[in-house]
Amino acid sequence: MDGELAEAARRGLAEVADPAKAQEMRRYMKSDMPFRGVPKPARAALMRDLVAEHAVADRGQWLDTVTGLWRGAEFREERYVALDLLGHKRYAHWVAVDLVPLHEELIVTGAWWDFVDELAARHVGPLLRANRDTLTPILRSWADDPDRWKRRTSVICQLGAKADTDTDLLAATIESTMDDPDFFLRKGIGWALRQFAKTEPGWVRHFVDTHPGLSPLSRREALKHLG
Repeated sequence: MDGELAEAARRGLAEVADPAKAQEMRRYMKSDMPFRGVPKPARAALMRDLVAEHAVADRGQWLDTVTGLWRGAEFREERYVALDLLGHKRYAHWVAVDLVPLHEELIVTGAWWDFVDELAARHVGPLLRANRDTLTPILRSWADDPDRWKRRTSVICQLGAKADTDTDLLAATIESTMDDPDFFLRKGIGWALRQFAKTEPGWVRHFVDTHPGLSPLSRREALKHLG
């Protein structure tokens, strides 16, 4: 791991910490892990400095730094920084399908919507669009996984796909989990359908009409802007 970068990240977060905000953020996120109380703009400014001042030698060091920050985190913002490093444009040329096991680890151990939604939309989704043959069967298997966060990821990972949405995959992942009463799964289904309705409203209307088993929450969210 680039210990200097990781230490600079921890030190930087401590320097801009706001204890009052920390308590508010922890309550809002219902987090067992404490917060430093660093709002997103301050974290973004810190990230700019970290990337500019601390060169990462190679892909292995980049991944070791990400996993080291994540696994050793004492405050939630340290995990946010780990995700920021993982998704930073400077390291985009190192992104490949062999990152999927790491994504899976972060999804399962993060186990809350702030981490999972970021991983689904910013990491797993783009990998899917670039590597459909490899990622599609993996996401189909996640849709049947006992872990609710892997299932949510399989449903919402195409939020930004628009016309590139794989409708067969979207339908399959929703159908695999739509009977589950979990709020985050039902909300995720509605969110995925509502987003795709901006591109293919007819497809979404038909899907909702032909799936009476959709929960009222999922149905309401899916049709929110369709009348």
